[in-house]
Amino acid sequence: MRNASRTRFNIGVQHLEPLIVRLRQCFETFPDKRRGMNTTYSIADIAMAAFSVFFMQSPSFLAYQRHLQEGHGRSNCEGLFGISKIPSDNHIRDMLDPADPALWYPMFPAVLAELAQSNGLSPFRRLGNHVLIALDGSGYFCSNKISCAHCSTRLRGKGKGKDTGKIEYFHAMLGATLVAPGHNQVVPLEPEFISPQDGAEKQDCETRAMQRWLAMHGAQYARLNPIYLGDDLHSRQPTCEAVLATRGNFLFVCKPDSHPLIQEYITGIELPSHAVPVKRGRKRFTYRYRWLSDVPLRDGDDALKVNWLEIEIHDADGNVTYRNSFITDLPVSRDNVAELAACGRARWKIENETFNTLKTGGYHLEHNYGHGKQNLAAMLVTLNLLAFAFHTVCDHGTLATSQIEGQFTGAVLQSSGGDHQLPDLPVVGRSRADLGLPSTATATALISRRRSTLRSACRSQSPHERAKCQNENCW
Repeated sequence: MRNASRTRFNIGVQHLEPLIVRLRQCFETFPDKRRGMNTTYSIADIAMAAFSVFFMQSPSFLAYQRHLQEGHGRSNCEGLFGISKIPSDNHIRDMLDPADPALWYPMFPAVLAELAQSNGLSPFRRLGNHVLIALDGSGYFCSNKISCAHCSTRLRGKGKGKDTGKIEYFHAMLGATLVAPGHNQVVPLEPEFISPQDGAEKQDCETRAMQRWLAMHGAQYARLNPIYLGDDLHSRQPTCEAVLATRGNFLFVCKPDSHPLIQEYITGIELPSHAVPVKRGRKRFTYRYRWLSDVPLRDGDDALKVNWLEIEIHDADGNVTYRNSFITDLPVSRDNVAELAACGRARWKIENETFNTLKTGGYHLEHNYGHGKQNLAAMLVTLNLLAFAFHTVCDHGTLATSQIEGQFTGAVLQSSGGDHQLPDLPVVGRSRADLGLPSTATATALISRRRSTLRSACRSQSPHERAKCQNENCW
């Protein structure tokens, strides 16, 4: 199976290569504050070196690569990312600090375009031809000492103690992620940073950030037929109207306590309902749904009419183990209420499979790679999100190829009745010669890194466990 393994890896690399080319082109447009002869490192190499830290998920990656380059005259930075000279960490921070994070934003639609070419957006389609975009806020920096002009502030500590009344500086963002119920991959999109706005007397907040995100990015994603998911904070008329203005749809959590008018409408009347028995392992549950159409979202003649739905999950004893309700502008009926509720519940994926992965899954979102005086913290977070998105593209390419190989293997074994060595599968997609990067060197570097990781994992095992390892790449 050596040839099949190599082919899977090469296909993952092929999906990565056009994105690396596009990323470098994006970096070349960055403003360069240097003047005169002080241009040892190109601005594209500087930005690409910063990206490589997050792509390889190692804060010490640059130091390691410099050591490698000094010893062998060539580094993986050159093979993987086309970096001719590796700048110092401090030089990277100094050069990226003045740049606007929005300069990275064209790369997020490029990621979706690359996924679409390989049918990678199909698993995200729900409710016909819609995609789900979940939006939620998250912090990524906090300090009592370090601050910049873009820091938000809050007073920490109550009562007695040495920390009472101290000002805490922090950075936060509104994240946007492509999600789908029952699908284990997510695709991060452009963030909107929650930071002090020019001319504003009050501090920025998640609600204002969401309205800015929709105004800036909503039009370009309208072609995907999006449904925007959000928590109860966003189930207010201004946000709902902002979604509709971008030709999108909304499916927001609607808590009873924050929507008393809707509770008045559904109290005391018999609502349409639907019950579905579900078996999970040995346990049995009943999913019960209720809904009501054309409910005013608030008081007043200008109130937006929405459709309300609720899901309750009962265990075998009749106890309610889960309850939630949502509002949407989409029609609700017996035929689609279950799928609507499943899509609304998929909102948690931005917390668990995006923010939690970024913070605990090797991306070190809350690690202080550098704060800077202007935009450095936001720049590095955006690069981290891009690295996550690039990994999703590579994972999809590898997964799709594995599925093709599985079908091919089954066909071969069924027709022959015996075991056979799989031939090389054709590598589909763009021509590497048109991309301007040495694909052979790139593939070799990535394969070498993968095998090195496998060897390290095996060597950490006991002799008995190593003897049982059948992975050919380990030895």
